[in-house]
Amino acid sequence: MLRDFAMADKPNKDEIQAELAIEREKLVQHQIKVKEAGLPVMVIFEGWGSSGKGSVIGRVIKNIDPRFFRVHSMASPTPEEQRYPFLHRYLKQIPEAGKFGFFDRFWMEETISQHLSGSLTKSEYRRRMRSITTTERSLTDNGYLVMKFFLHISRQTQRKRLDQLLADKESNWRVDNDDLRENENYHEYLDAYGRYLTNTNSPNAPWYIVDATNRKWTELQVLQFLNQGIETALANHALAHPILQNIFALKRMPRLADIELEGKQIEPEEYSERLRALHEELGKLQFEIYRHRIPVIIAYEGWDAAGKGGNIKRITSALDCRGYVVHPIASPEPHEKARHYLWRFWTRLPKNGHAAVFDRTWYGRVLVERLEGFCSENDWQRAYNEINEFERELHDWGAVVIKFWVQIDNQTQLQRFTDRQNNPEKQWKITEEDWRNREKWDAYTRAVDEMIRKTSTVHAPWHILESNDKRYARIKALQILVDALREALENKTDSGNAK
Repeated sequence: MLRDFAMADKPNKDEIQAELAIEREKLVQHQIKVKEAGLPVMVIFEGWGSSGKGSVIGRVIKNIDPRFFRVHSMASPTPEEQRYPFLHRYLKQIPEAGKFGFFDRFWMEETISQHLSGSLTKSEYRRRMRSITTTERSLTDNGYLVMKFFLHISRQTQRKRLDQLLADKESNWRVDNDDLRENENYHEYLDAYGRYLTNTNSPNAPWYIVDATNRKWTELQVLQFLNQGIETALANHALAHPILQNIFALKRMPRLADIELEGKQIEPEEYSERLRALHEELGKLQFEIYRHRIPVIIAYEGWDAAGKGGNIKRITSALDCRGYVVHPIASPEPHEKARHYLWRFWTRLPKNGHAAVFDRTWYGRVLVERLEGFCSENDWQRAYNEINEFERELHDWGAVVIKFWVQIDNQTQLQRFTDRQNNPEKQWKITEEDWRNREKWDAYTRAVDEMIRKTSTVHAPWHILESNDKRYARIKALQILVDALREALENKTDSGNAK
């Protein structure tokens, strides 16, 4: 892609100055429209060392109210950041609706560096490409404008700029060994950059290759493309996006109506014995999970009053409190609602070796948000695939992903609601909304059936906890978790031995 790049016709000096004035004013006006439309804009700058990424960002942002943008310089990941999924530190920085995020380098820099150093195998590199392209598509499908610029200069131009920086003691700190290595191996990097640009170029998030030999000319090209992108995005902002076909291997799951709840119970004495044994084993497994740096994500969904809280308590009471966090998920806060709906879950992921327990999850998109009209039909229809992609990222990172649906029947829920209503110590657990939701039992049943059918993937299957007897559901959940952790440790050991 880079080798075939043809330089655009460069205007003369006076023409550049005149056109810059026009494009700068356009951006001033566009920032108002971006704010009004609630359009989140990501402007990503990649390119050769000393191609002027920081300089062009500095000139572009002068046209925007500083309250409406943030600039992020994405350096090499810290040891702490390396304990999270690759996408984590990038997705944490995505802008809110109506605001701009400018990025001095993004996931291209880290990927190419790891690829050329050999720390990414060929299969890992292909997986990384898939992660990047699917994430960029998910961002644009959810209303983001993603503008990607690659600032291109020749080897000779780069060498000249590096020498100028090195010759001045006030600027020589800006040149590091990576810049010099890149120039010495220019053609190797040229091929690597070209393949990356080709692999991640898409209609929804295309690459704009910019001739960066002259600073004002660079700025003009960026402003022209950026203004054009904003105009197109504003025109398309209210349009629906395609629903993608499922490509994930799915496990066969029963409909809620076919789940047998009668007879799924356990006597108190047996419950106490099994609970004690499972707690003891889970405590030991947590230490091994930490030692092998395996992340664990436990997701709970289920009917109101099904016993999720008690179930979670029986799991966490066996764990060292320093190694887990429980996230009760309520309605999104304004700053969360202003971003991609998965953002608030990306930012709550555990680092490797730790566990995160979610009391309600990202599945709210296809349940409460769907049925209460908090998102469009196109939004929740797309979400099945987006969620499967999200969970695949977690699995590929090495996480143990366990998803529980806590199932009770309608009559059991009614009895538990009534007991809560009549018990002063438990009345805080029951709300008018809970009673209203009971009226939508059938609609929720259909939505849950569709959710489980479309998202019970091989890498992140659903587990049904029959919870008319809460003790039975607790023991089943603990046994599933223990078995999953054992398997993860065995796979880790086998993988280590294979190496």
